[in-house]
Amino acid sequence: MATRDIYESGFDEDVRTELSTNQCPECDGRVTTNAVETVCEDCGLVIDEQRIDHGPEWRAYDDEECDRTGAPLTAARHDRGLSTEIGRGTDAKGNEISEQKRRRLARMRREQTRGRFQSKAERNLAHGLGEVRRLASALDLSDSVRDQACQLFRSAQNEDLLRGRSIEAIAAASVYGACRCNGRSRLVDDVSEMARVAESRVTNAYKTLNEELGLPAEPVSPSMFVPRLASDLECPDEIRQRARALAEQAEERGVTTGVHPAGFAAACLYKAGREEGRWLTQSEAADVANASKATVRAHRDTLEEQVA
Repeated sequence: MATRDIYESGFDEDVRTELSTNQCPECDGRVTTNAVETVCEDCGLVIDEQRIDHGPEWRAYDDEECDRTGAPLTAARHDRGLSTEIGRGTDAKGNEISEQKRRRLARMRREQTRGRFQSKAERNLAHGLGEVRRLASALDLSDSVRDQACQLFRSAQNEDLLRGRSIEAIAAASVYGACRCNGRSRLVDDVSEMARVAESRVTNAYKTLNEELGLPAEPVSPSMFVPRLASDLECPDEIRQRARALAEQAEERGVTTGVHPAGFAAACLYKAGREEGRWLTQSEAADVANASKATVRAHRDTLEEQVA
């Protein structure tokens, strides 16, 4: 049977079509089909069910099954990951190419690099998203947090917040803002150290993002920093659990308002270590929290007065 006898016009899997040649085996009723199933319109009998998957083949068992797929769309790239890359030295099958084709590919690669960005704004976006990806990798953040930070940087550029500020500072502020929105225990100095940008510039950029974009940032509590600091200090589980309990009791009583969260968490670990007989020094606790020994002593005195 010719193809034109089956599909007289266009072919669309999502459009219900009526099959005049077939009838329902139960009631001889009218049968229609779509992308999901073939069903009788009279009695509702499902004659055939085969859903067509229009998505790419992410899982493959050999090289030939990967030919029709590609990388997923991502917010971490300036072009959403839709651009192509010209390889070097080998073809798609991994075979060596001739010298003449290699020179031709080099010329094509050079022209592609020149025409990759349509404007200066797109070039800045590519540079900023690359910086966000680098920071997310250095801070060991998840892909979801990284994508949120990239989307935050896009929003900052769309709102013209990059004017008068460095791209690196906005990228670092986007990463810190994504961490704050997801309740991650990251300090501004942690991000600024990896970004090689002054902490004051990252702080000012984050304040701008928070005010202009209205970030749903959660307040940082000392109990969020206890596991991280305990891991850095290699404290036993008993000290970590006791310090977490001290921090939560202090938060319930409202004595942690306006304090340095990492410094207060360090004081909780210091007090818990003294109670368990582990002589954790104030200097060790202050160093991992990036706070001073006077801050740790002040918060320790607050814990002894307010928390049992």
